[in-house]
Amino acid sequence: MKPTPLLLLVPLAWVSPGLAEPVPQQPSSAPVWRQTAITDAVRAITYTRFTLAGKSITSPQDAVSNRSALVVDCIPGTQLHPSKGRFLAANLLAGVAMKVVYVEPEEIHGTSYYPKVVVRYRTDDAKEEEEKWSPGTEKTSVSIPKHSLKRILRARTVAISAPDDHGSQIAVRFDMPDPTPVEEACNVDEPHE
Repeated sequence: MKPTPLLLLVPLAWVSPGLAEPVPQQPSSAPVWRQTAITDAVRAITYTRFTLAGKSITSPQDAVSNRSALVVDCIPGTQLHPSKGRFLAANLLAGVAMKVVYVEPEEIHGTSYYPKVVVRYRTDDAKEEEEKWSPGTEKTSVSIPKHSLKRILRARTVAISAPDDHGSQIAVRFDMPDPTPVEEACNVDEPHE
């Protein structure tokens, strides 16, 4: 057997530590929109539900184990017109009953007042916004208006807070993933019909 010259092994020794270093990996907890196809037999439609889990900043004492989530429903475009998706609804699922206030309408027709939940949200480093969103029938969710959804989708981080039915604040943070799948499937820039 021939001896290997020492000078040939030195360059190999310099390269070896570089090869042994671990490759940086994407964090396993990177936010992602989870897509689910849902068939609604009553309305005879199939739509896509996009769900993004949130991180609780503060939660009330009686909070259920359900994590808060953003949910966006839309009817995707057809094969002939893939960019013609249609936005259906966007909701913040809180997991606890939220405090509902009754707001007087701009024009009074009878004695109706609108049920609303006072929501505060901040996108990235922007100024905090306060809006009144409509509660879901079970009062554990609120409907996100389309103009607010656009701002939320295009942010990197979003913090949302609202009072629960006992007056404590529910505060949730969302690290926003790439909005492209939701924007394209839901066609969020089109006016709502």
